[in-house]
Amino acid sequence: MDAGMSMDADFAALLPEMIVLAGAITALLAGSFLPRTRQGLTRLIAITALAGGAVSAAAGLSGTVRTVFEGSFAIDTPTTVARLVICSATLLVVCLGADELGGTPRESETYALMLLSALGAMVMAGTNDLLILAVAYLLASIPLYALIGMGRSPGAAEAALKTYLLGAFLGIALLLGATILYSLAGASAYDQLRAGLVDAPAGAVAAGLVGVLAGIAFKAGAVPGHFWVPDAAQGAGVAVAAFLTTVPKIGALVAAYRLLTTIPVTVDAALLIAVLAAASMTIGNFAAFSQTDVRRLLGWSTVSQAGYLLLPVAVVGTSALALPSLLFYLGAYAVSNLGAFAVVAATGEHELGRYRGLGRRRPWLAGVLVVCLLSLVGTPPTVVFVGKLTTFTAGWDGGVAWLVVVAALNTAASLFYYLRWLAPVFRPAERGPDAVAPGPTLRRWPATVAVIAGIVVLMGGVGAGAAWPALEGALAGV
Repeated sequence: MDAGMSMDADFAALLPEMIVLAGAITALLAGSFLPRTRQGLTRLIAITALAGGAVSAAAGLSGTVRTVFEGSFAIDTPTTVARLVICSATLLVVCLGADELGGTPRESETYALMLLSALGAMVMAGTNDLLILAVAYLLASIPLYALIGMGRSPGAAEAALKTYLLGAFLGIALLLGATILYSLAGASAYDQLRAGLVDAPAGAVAAGLVGVLAGIAFKAGAVPGHFWVPDAAQGAGVAVAAFLTTVPKIGALVAAYRLLTTIPVTVDAALLIAVLAAASMTIGNFAAFSQTDVRRLLGWSTVSQAGYLLLPVAVVGTSALALPSLLFYLGAYAVSNLGAFAVVAATGEHELGRYRGLGRRRPWLAGVLVVCLLSLVGTPPTVVFVGKLTTFTAGWDGGVAWLVVVAALNTAASLFYYLRWLAPVFRPAERGPDAVAPGPTLRRWPATVAVIAGIVVLMGGVGAGAAWPALEGALAGV
């Protein structure tokens, strides 16, 4: 085949990424020419780009598995599912934040940074090369620092600084780990790593793997890179908090899965991942128990969810359910988490006590909150229930039964802090001079997103039986 034709085909395979990149650049340029308080057009640009990225990603679900740009990027079902979930989740975030961001001086910059960070997550999910993984890490991280600090409040400044310092430190660890693995294998491409690391010293391979996984853990919000998550979720705006607890996690966990397929059996990578998973779900749950700010509660919740999502990563190569369960759970978690944040954005309330009487004032919004929080627990018939059931099965089949038991105990424990949020919702509103004043006017955009998310959570749980065989068939041989 002619080299020019091959290059054209490579670029065509990256159409979702190119659409999102074009949307980010266009939104940023358009915002430069629009009045600072009238930048609604940039929201439309971002929505169009994300919808286009999602559609083009969905079109590739039935495509052939291949690599492009000399094998450095994989076009397969994991990449396609990650693209679809990332674009869809970011689209919901943009809609969720329309009322919050509309008319603000930095509206266009916020959308552009979200699209760039989402682009980094998409590249992380599809890369087959350590060097591109490092670049994708930076692309997903640097816009995040600006998004968190854009609130210009003391809490946002502190959260942005903490996120930057931790991200820079763990980014250096990722680069150091990639350097070690590159020096051992003589190549950075995953297919060459797989062959080159077989005869390498196990201790050196383990050191390189730990470094790379440390960077990935930062993006996934998992131990040991989790400290920034609750502070950022509380200090940033609600839309940014919804974004940072959802979108980066998708690219990071698919990247972790790909990387683990290259590590030789001489290194017990499964045990390392299992320990990180157990630590993440346990620390996240216990830290969430005492939270009174719902944003911090959801921040610690996403740390615990990272632990559950690492469970199928721990059984790479030993369970056929590992990859389909991971991909399904990622999509299930994304819509459930965004639904909960949409309720927070719609009500404008951040303290648990402020939700007292919501069941009477806004019964449909309270219903959405119940559905989404019980989904995060893993209660049937919600969509995360199916995700947890399949990941637990994958873990059991893969030989980490002890981790499945830890995950089941943590799931039961997590019900406590979610119920602490739900209990005031259905209590009668207080009366008298000490009563809590009604919250701000309901915001329509996030309320609409909340209803959509609640419907998807229920329909996904009920219809998962029909979708599961298709997902397993698409992943056969991957």
